[in-house]
Amino acid sequence: MHLPATGRRPLVLHVTQPVDGGVARVVADLVRAQRAAGLRVAVACPDGSRLAGTLRALGAEVHDWPATRSPGRALPGELRQLRRVLAATRPDLVHAHSAKAGLVARLALRGRVPTVFQPHAWSFEAVDGTLAALSVRWERWSARWTSRVVCVSEAERETGVRAGVHASWSVVPNGVDTAHHRPAPPAEARSGLPLLSALPASGSDASEGPLVVCVGRLCRQKGQDVLLRAWPAVVRRVPGARLVLVGDGPEEARLRAEAPASVLFAGAVDEVVPWYRAADLVVLPSRWEGMALAPLEAMACGRPVVLTEVAGARECLPPGQEPVPVEQPGPLADRIAALLLDPALRARLGTEARAHVLATHDVRRATEAVMEIYRELLAPEAASGPRAVPVPGAGADAPRRAGSTGRSRSAEDARSVTGVRALWGATGVRGAWGACVAAPRAAVCAAHLPETVRTRRTDHAPGGGSAPCASCAVRAAHTTGAEATECRESSHT
Repeated sequence: MHLPATGRRPLVLHVTQPVDGGVARVVADLVRAQRAAGLRVAVACPDGSRLAGTLRALGAEVHDWPATRSPGRALPGELRQLRRVLAATRPDLVHAHSAKAGLVARLALRGRVPTVFQPHAWSFEAVDGTLAALSVRWERWSARWTSRVVCVSEAERETGVRAGVHASWSVVPNGVDTAHHRPAPPAEARSGLPLLSALPASGSDASEGPLVVCVGRLCRQKGQDVLLRAWPAVVRRVPGARLVLVGDGPEEARLRAEAPASVLFAGAVDEVVPWYRAADLVVLPSRWEGMALAPLEAMACGRPVVLTEVAGARECLPPGQEPVPVEQPGPLADRIAALLLDPALRARLGTEARAHVLATHDVRRATEAVMEIYRELLAPEAASGPRAVPVPGAGADAPRRAGSTGRSRSAEDARSVTGVRALWGATGVRGAWGACVAAPRAAVCAAHLPETVRTRRTDHAPGGGSAPCASCAVRAAHTTGAEATECRESSHT
């Protein structure tokens, strides 16, 4: 790791929202490894969360960033809050996790500090129609403020490339702690889970019925509704089969209303390993992913898994194992039932799964790969000038520097500002304010600037005189070299 000229240890700031599930576990693994390697590590995340407590126990500085999962009317305040964290920490590198943190961190930094963005599944896969198109446009445009995009699977990277995101890419597959996630006899694990006693298994003793476990946030992405639609067909073929959903989330009430008696909702748990060990089979019927962490954890515990055909699924499965189609209860039920009826096959697949994770998905491999990216970005040659990124449509020998100007870049800016204005409008933030935030070096009126930069001096019109606000095109009292004055357009105040 390169040390700055002062000799001080580099400070890495992780920015994260969400603070649960696989993303939280990845952040905790990175913080643990980076602290052990001698880095100073800070994290901006909502305080009071389970993740914040975990990170403090690991020795990280935790700064409260009370952000919600999705963009909306709270976004301007979240941006101001993160700027305060940046001013307090003065990081050498920022690593933003998931779409919300990537949005706010890149708006706040605009490439002034080496910035790593890790999508953990692309945001535009979570929405449809206009909002999906606008999310794609944002990712294309914000790549100029991103030193490196880190994907957890080659499939996730390919999704970004197909969407037109021109970035400097690295693929770092997810990894798990294989010493912590290790096999144990199912009977032993089940004896330590008293919740299982509340789960009936029709037609057999509850202690003997085959157990299927699904670990994940209860939300549309994870597809538990598809699993519940498949479950009656499983029980018809495997009487006594039981299903446990581990996790909580916004779909819990609806899922509970749809679930038969043979389904148990275990809620969010501090330690998921006992549930993997108790399972005969682990299922994750996701609609989209980057590379889900839960299947890797289950495989490290020696359990066979059933996955749907989403990004990262084929890359995390052992050779010869195939995912099932997305959102199709029939094939999902067939695969689950076939495995529950064949204990010898389950045992073989579980052994192969453990060996595969040991060989390719050890967390030490993943954390060291991220450290190597940091070394590259903090090396003297990387810090001596802007990074080179490929120009869309240009040859491989014609890079351009991020932050450069030119006719094509101006045209791209104009298109992007239009898209970001629409994105802000769609998410409930005033469109003109969003366009101002998104347009660096534009002449904007004070009403459209974040609080912390409203006193910035501007050069609006060459040679003096007044000029329209660049975001709202309304004439205001803007003069060369003067403080930006408030826009007179009542609809913008």
